[in-house]
Amino acid sequence: MTEKTINLRGLKCPLPALRARKALAGLQAGDLLIAECTDPLTAVDIPNLANQTGDKLESSVREGEVLVFRIRKR
Repeated sequence: MTEKTINLRGLKCPLPALRARKALAGLQAGDLLIAECTDPLTAVDIPNLANQTGDKLESSVREGEVLVFRIRKR
């Protein structure tokens, strides 16, 4: 299993979700995507993306101004 981190800091909606979707498409089942975002709207967009793609949102944590999402590819 692979772990991939993408830096989406400074990007505004809809770019973080679009780039996360593209990154997930390149992963294999069981791989982990870690997305680091600063746009507050990603608190809604990234969980919705995981729901739409059928992937599992393992965690969503705020670290200061950064939202960190861990998504497991199914």
